[in-house]
Amino acid sequence: MKVAFINTYDVYGGAAIACNRVFQALRQDPEITSAKLLVQQKDSQDTNVLLWSDSFFGRKKAFLRFALERLYFLQFAKNRNVQYAFSPANLGVDINKHPLVQAADIIHLHWTSFGFLSLKSLKKLAKLGKPVVWTLHDMWAFTGGCHYTGTCTNFQVSCGDCQFLKKPHQTDLSYKVFQKKFKIFHQLNLSIVTSSNWLAQTAQQSSLFKRSINSSNQISIQTIPTPINTKSFKPVDKTQTRAKLKINPKKFQVLFGAMNIVDQRKGFKYFKKALQILKNQYPDLNERMELLIFGKASPELLQALPYPVNNLGVLSGNEPMSQAYNAADLFVIPSLEDNLPNTIMESLACGTPTVAFRTGGIPDMIDHQQNGYLAQYQDANDLAKGIYWALTKADYPQLAQNARQKVLNNFTEEVVADQYVQLYEKILAQKNTP
Repeated sequence: MKVAFINTYDVYGGAAIACNRVFQALRQDPEITSAKLLVQQKDSQDTNVLLWSDSFFGRKKAFLRFALERLYFLQFAKNRNVQYAFSPANLGVDINKHPLVQAADIIHLHWTSFGFLSLKSLKKLAKLGKPVVWTLHDMWAFTGGCHYTGTCTNFQVSCGDCQFLKKPHQTDLSYKVFQKKFKIFHQLNLSIVTSSNWLAQTAQQSSLFKRSINSSNQISIQTIPTPINTKSFKPVDKTQTRAKLKINPKKFQVLFGAMNIVDQRKGFKYFKKALQILKNQYPDLNERMELLIFGKASPELLQALPYPVNNLGVLSGNEPMSQAYNAADLFVIPSLEDNLPNTIMESLACGTPTVAFRTGGIPDMIDHQQNGYLAQYQDANDLAKGIYWALTKADYPQLAQNARQKVLNNFTEEVVADQYVQLYEKILAQKNTP
């Protein structure tokens, strides 16, 4: 069985990391005779990752497509703060004639925005007639262009009146993109995979998928989680890890991080508020707790936090990330919108319990007061309560053991690869049935 994976990036960003983990897991499965990943931007040295164009002009064209699409959207955008929240997919490349795509039994799409695949690209892909599996890493596939909808439910009808546009109306850009998607999707031999139950349930509410599901070319939607390499992310001695990072071994270390800490979706303001609540209401922690922070953040932002901060900076790669989780007693991720965050899975795999809001796909990973704490949505008081409970009230060794076991039971490469292979085989069997 030959599978062509398609993603904009190979290692940059959460969707790329998730795609790469699925890709690496399936490459090890004996049922897969060939698996390659085709990308617009390559940052790894993996020879199984193919760059769409590695020429000087090819790279310049890729950046130009990205820049022009952003400029196109800015004329409609409410403000610059939302310039990456919406992808019109009006610019892209035709991958149909690429040897990888031509030879594939299955075409496996992941995150293809930012100038790689346009809606026209998908329309051309439909003409090949090949089975397409599309693993969703956000909501873009079933909205009129936004990657996360927030509280908006317009996608359940037909989009329009988009909150990200400066002049929203019933037939605005989001409505037009939505209609284009419907015309294309029912032509694709398409199977949808979501990595969380929340995203599957949300996708099923989309009128785009509902109408396509009820058409003659039905779209199936199922949940298969992202896998993780449990040899790269595993528990190691905290004392030794803290010594390497020059972190106080005698104090509680609470970890928070994101690619960009000020990204509103990551909920930093709730983390900051919860810390102040801890400072005021739980004074017994005042001399016992420090913070570990990774990601892009200004010094002023970190200095304003009420506990001492160990700034790890921007981290990339499995080893630095694993060290961060293993140095921490607790990982806190107050995301407001998230699918199946890689960071939670990484933390649990390292035996580090996690505190988060009960939202999105996070409850798929965190079992409340079993391997972490699920705080009520946007409730900084409950977030503070969860941090205090995990550090001082819970059976911490059992909590840490449960964290690791949750990953071993549900998210290993072998477990996830087997689910994808079963899906592939089912799709190909249906294709070959007269």
